[in-house]
This record gives sequence, structure tokens and C-alpha cells, in this order.
Amino acid sequence: MRKLLVTGALGHIGSRLLRSISPGSVGKVFLLDNLSTQRYPSLFDLPKNSTYEFIEDDICTAHLEKYFDGTDVVVHLAAITNAEESFSIGKKVEQVNLDGTRRVAEACVACRCKLVFLSTTSVYGSQNDIVDEGCPPQELLAQSPYAESKLAAEYYLQELGEQKGLNFVICRFGTIFGVSPGMRFHTAINKFIWQACNRLPLTVWRTAMQQRRPYLYLGDATAALNFILERDIFDRKIYNVLTTNSTVEEIIHIIGAYVPHVSVEYVDSPIMNQLSYTVSNQRFRDQGFRYNGTLERGIQETIELLAGIRQG
Repeated sequence: MRKLLVTGALGHIGSRLLRSISPGSVGKVFLLDNLSTQRYPSLFDLPKNSTYEFIEDDICTAHLEKYFDGTDVVVHLAAITNAEESFSIGKKVEQVNLDGTRRVAEACVACRCKLVFLSTTSVYGSQNDIVDEGCPPQELLAQSPYAESKLAAEYYLQELGEQKGLNFVICRFGTIFGVSPGMRFHTAINKFIWQACNRLPLTVWRTAMQQRRPYLYLGDATAALNFILERDIFDRKIYNVLTTNSTVEEIIHIIGAYVPHVSVEYVDSPIMNQLSYTVSNQRFRDQGFRYNGTLERGIQETIELLAGIRQG
């Protein structure tokens, strides 16, 4: 029975992962989170099929080796993930997403832990053709401090793998949508749903309506992480993990089917120049993983949670 440690465990992804770990696959789960967002409800009613221990600490300052000692796998979720906001807090983003990841990776080397690192498909930036993990580094067009920090962290892990034998896997996740106890509403689909359910106009980047980008249903995200843990996929490779490539227009159409009278307000954005890009998830499919989520499913589940504020 393996021991698992999850950084950023109370967040949007982590809080659902804790509730979806396959019974019998993990003996004890350590939950490391600095509680900066005070998502205490993520700790409520945890499943009984594993033993949990919560650790309130920060990856940027903690003595990580003390926590990692005896742990088999670290799933590193702790990060600042708001791409648009990252322009105004670039230094903090680098400190958490890059320097924090360095500290986590080095502690994994010292304690001989395997590492799952969550990166982002945002590292691809604007692309004319379908892109996959073989995209040359010089063609990666990260267009926000958030994406730049994740890409720099990828490079560091690859160096550490070659030089010190770190066993890791990098998952480039599409933009998350879907329900969890620690969910947030700053990413596109969830933000649109929140606005629609509150009878607010959907704030869409002026050039974005027809832009196609990768999205990941949260159930597929946690299933992918479990798939990696169960099959021990720590081959030092990068895997794109995404449910669908969709346009904003397609997303708004689905929301409008559940929430009537949806309106759109066009706004400017620091990353408006990030045009369409379509990402292939074939490499991860070739491992045997199958996606079960859809835009409709994730949107409907989230709208149903907010049904109470739409009455009247």
C-alpha cells in the first residue's frame, strides 16, 4: 500500500482527486496545503477507504523532506493558475510555480519519491496546426507569466531527471471545468456559468468567440491522475490531457440551453493576442486512457449546483 502526498490538496483539482482515489491503490494520503484560499470544506466528509493526514504548510518555505520521507509518490498541484491575473503578479507566480516546483522536485530526489507534475496546454500559445507533445521548444509560445512559469518548471524537471534520476511525469492539462468541493470560477467555462446564473453578461475577450482551445472535464482530470498512479507511468514524458477542443461560441451555446437570456459583453484582455490552438491528446490515449467527460456534462453539473440563485 503506497503513501501518496498531494500538494495544493484542497484546491479545485485536489479536492476532487481526494474523493476519487481508487480503493486499495493507496494506503495513506498526506494533504499539504497552505490554506491561503481557506477552502476548509475540501476536508469535509473524506472517503473512508484511505487514511488522510492534513499538513498546513507552504511549498515555498516548508521543510519538504520532512514530509516527503517515506512517501512513494508526490502529486504536485500547488500553483497560481489564473493566467490573466498572472500579468500583475508575475514575481509571485514565478516564486510559487517555478521556485516552489524546484523545491518539490529536489525533495523528491532526496527522498526517492516519484513525481506527478501538472503543467498546462497554455504553453503552446498561438498555433496554426494541431499540436502535440513533440512540438519543438522554439515553437512553444507561452503568452502569460503563468504559462511561462509552468514551461520553465518542465525544463527543470527534465534536467533533474537526466542529472539526478528523478522519476516523473508531466501532464499538460487543458483548462479545467467541472465540479469539486474546492472549485473556483476564474477559468473560462466556470466563469461563464457563474455569470449566467447570476444574470450577468458573459465577459468574453473581444477576439475569442471563434478561438478554439483545449478544455478538461474535472472527472477526466482525476481519472487521468489515478490512471498514472495505478499504471505507474513515470517515464519522464509529457502528456497532453484534455477532453475537448472547443470554441467560446460552442460553450456559450450549451450554457444558453440551460440558462435563458444569456448575453455577452466583449472586453479587452492582456492575452487577447493568444489566438486559436488545437491540442492532440493521442499520446495519452495510446497509453490506454479513455475520456468520459463532455462539455454538456460539466456545464450541466455546475449549473445544477447554482440552481437556487436562478429561481424567481
